[in-house]
Amino acid sequence: MQTQQQPEKQPRTERGRKTLRKLLDAATVEFGEKGFHEASISGITRRAGVALGSFYTYFESKDAIFRALVADMSDSVKHAAREAIDGRMTALEIERAALKGFLDFAGEHKEIYRIIDEAEFVDPASYQNHYETIAERILDRLKAGAAEGHFRADPQEAHAWALMGMNVFLGLRYAIWGREDDMSSDEVAAAANAMLAHGIADSK
Repeated sequence: MQTQQQPEKQPRTERGRKTLRKLLDAATVEFGEKGFHEASISGITRRAGVALGSFYTYFESKDAIFRALVADMSDSVKHAAREAIDGRMTALEIERAALKGFLDFAGEHKEIYRIIDEAEFVDPASYQNHYETIAERILDRLKAGAAEGHFRADPQEAHAWALMGMNVFLGLRYAIWGREDDMSSDEVAAAANAMLAHGIADSK
């Protein structure tokens, strides 16, 4: 697994942390609307409402803030899933809640798909790291569920990647391409959870 990219200079003051947050939030909009190649540093600082010099306090280039943004988005996805989970939940309930948390997050931050997809070509290491870290978290949850007797006793890495792949494409279909008559995020998560619990093969 690759180490997540961080700003070249970490802020030491609350004001600095707020400026960095403004830059990352502005970069989210700039890259989300224009894509990496059409986005510009001046566009990011203009959206952030900060001086150009403030950008170079934390980042040396457009590539650098893009890498930091991918890492920041990965952290946000992790946070959204963790916020949705209650420690009293069973293993299956945790997977349902984590998926719903992700669907809701993606629905509110649709730019995440464009930015993460661009990372495959702009910074492949960040792209790979994003998915590897998510798969590792899922595998940890599957192993914890297995230890509690809720899942099969031998969860493998392939199971985590298969589950992640399902979640990613459910997010694409329902959070990004969603229609007014679609199921809610809770209903989508419930359908996926039922398949996880019971499979999809006809037992007759």
